[in-house]
Amino acid sequence: MDNNDILDLLKDSGAFLEGHFLLTSGRHSNKYIEKFRLMESPDHLDKVCKRMSEQFNPNNVDIVLGAAIGGILLSSGVAKYLGKKGIFTERIEGKMVIRRGFEIKPNFNVVIVEDIVSTGGSIFELIEVVKACNANVIGVTSIVHRSIEEIDFGCIYKPLLNYPVESWDKNDLPDWLRKVPMTERGRSGK
Repeated sequence: MDNNDILDLLKDSGAFLEGHFLLTSGRHSNKYIEKFRLMESPDHLDKVCKRMSEQFNPNNVDIVLGAAIGGILLSSGVAKYLGKKGIFTERIEGKMVIRRGFEIKPNFNVVIVEDIVSTGGSIFELIEVVKACNANVIGVTSIVHRSIEEIDFGCIYKPLLNYPVESWDKNDLPDWLRKVPMTERGRSGK
């Protein structure tokens, strides 16, 4: 499965939307990828997770970490192919935390999985969670990297698809976008 296959899966599932969207990052965009249109299909989700897992050597991974809600499905699916446990964090009072008896042991090698990356904010939070456990992030993967800019997470970052989409701060919206009614879709509660 290559970049075109991932793009085809996203398009075929109806994940690409156009309009005026408020992103989780707080930025605005005229394009949105509704990842759950892709992930609601067990077949599509399985293909994505398999492809994500193939980027890492299972012998170098101890655990797979994602952030609720999309990261629950991805961490479990990727972990299945790596033969490891998949866990997730939750946001409690605005802070990313590990709950439900999940544990990242010191010196564990962690792969972080994410659905759509715009600014990388959630990944940076996950990296801090891993560091607080005295463990190592050995790599990050996502379904889509939608930022126009590269993001340095301080480790290997392997998105399945680079699909740069412009976004704007609320104070810098183009006039044409201001005229389009805004939609908030699937925000993570940041």
